[in-house]
Amino acid sequence: MALAVCVAGSSTALAQGTSLSFAGLNAVRGEPVEVRSDSLEVNNTTGETVFSGNAVLGQGDMRLAAQTIKVVYEPGDNSRIRRLEASGQVTLVTAQEAAEAASAVYDIESGTVRMRGSVILTQGPNVLSGERLTVNLRSGQGRLDGGVRTIIQTDR
Repeated sequence: MALAVCVAGSSTALAQGTSLSFAGLNAVRGEPVEVRSDSLEVNNTTGETVFSGNAVLGQGDMRLAAQTIKVVYEPGDNSRIRRLEASGQVTLVTAQEAAEAASAVYDIESGTVRMRGSVILTQGPNVLSGERLTVNLRSGQGRLDGGVRTIIQTDR
């Protein structure tokens, strides 16, 4: 996903940490999780399942895509997902936002997504970038840290 940052009629803000609102990321707890990939490896001893190659996870209106998605189950309960770990060209997309990064961890219990490594976030016409993005899916609040750059479209 390539994003152009030079747009007429925009303003740029630079900050160390930026708090964000995520209207499109709703709590999806209880929704079924569907994963597609080129291959699947299951390790019953560790309680982990690894989807490799063009992995795409869907839950509600949220889509998480990466080269690899690891599903970690609750200890002693292989029917309950504890967290999802994605690596390699990670993208997180909802109806209103899109983010990309090198890696991401989605903690199901807390409803938190943490993305790391050259994060680019698009919210409508606005583009934000930084090194770390943390989003609470339940509250819809997020924080972007590490060399934050923000391009906010203004009315002409």
